[in-house]
Amino acid sequence: MIDDTALDGPLLDSTALDDAASPDAASAAGSRSWRATLNAYVALTKPRIIELLIVTTIPVMFLAAHGVPSLWLVLAVTVGGYLSAGSANALNCWVDRDIDAEMRRTRRRPLPRHSVTARQTVVFGLVLGVVSTLWFGFFVNWLSSGLALAANVFYVVVYSMILKRRTAQNIVWGGAAGCFPTLIGWTAVTDHLAWPPVVLFMVVFLWTPPHFWALALRYRDDYAAAKVPMLPVVATERHVTWQMMLYTWATVLCSLALWPIAHTGPVYAVGAALLGVVFLVEAHRLHAAARKGVTGTALRPMRMFHYSNSYLALLFVCAAIDPLVH
Repeated sequence: MIDDTALDGPLLDSTALDDAASPDAASAAGSRSWRATLNAYVALTKPRIIELLIVTTIPVMFLAAHGVPSLWLVLAVTVGGYLSAGSANALNCWVDRDIDAEMRRTRRRPLPRHSVTARQTVVFGLVLGVVSTLWFGFFVNWLSSGLALAANVFYVVVYSMILKRRTAQNIVWGGAAGCFPTLIGWTAVTDHLAWPPVVLFMVVFLWTPPHFWALALRYRDDYAAAKVPMLPVVATERHVTWQMMLYTWATVLCSLALWPIAHTGPVYAVGAALLGVVFLVEAHRLHAAARKGVTGTALRPMRMFHYSNSYLALLFVCAAIDPLVH
């Protein structure tokens, strides 16, 4: 027998029912749904990662132009770069949807939360890839277009599909995809390749392992649970920090090589040296702590991670400022 008192209250409040069925309420719900969907698609492009890619693209355009490049060209490269990187990141989300659901750091991405479907993600990523390739070709040049497409394919196929789940050297070689913006920025201005962007390509290439392994040290358990063989999962912290220190030395030395090769002035030379010293201090601090037996979060690997971001951004800012004052 049903208790009549259980039917009392707001569930049968005619005003609430009228409000729920009103056109205004339906419109508000539709608006929220539309915004949520838009936010999900934007999240698939991983905007925070793209910020760093732009930081390594635009300064190289200043270096290539020996001054201020065309503002229209900067805008065209920025839009094309966002579309291209967004395509690669969306397709990476599709490839990694199973392990993203297992990791605390990534489980709030759109696919694990079912904000979008796998099919929608693939279509979105492919459309962005086609649009970015054509955008670069028609509004920048076809050499830059080809480089952007190569970076996209390398990141999705070589890194995400082949290397990431098979080798502890995944980020070493797969990280090359993130180096292409240096080449794209240069060719956008000059329509040809040269040694300066190749040096900067190598700077980003060598910088990527210590940068990413610092993050992987912090989230080691996540990668282990997802069965992704990042170096911190399969090696001791002492070995990982030793490798990070070696790559940091290589990064700093390579950054200094740009001075004679690109004939940069004192702004870049002094900036690269000072930034490099601090980067090396951070790498040695981390390794010294690991040698003393410090483990886990007590190592403070995120300090290295955050400084590595600042290092790369400020290094490229120095490369952009140098031709303006030299």
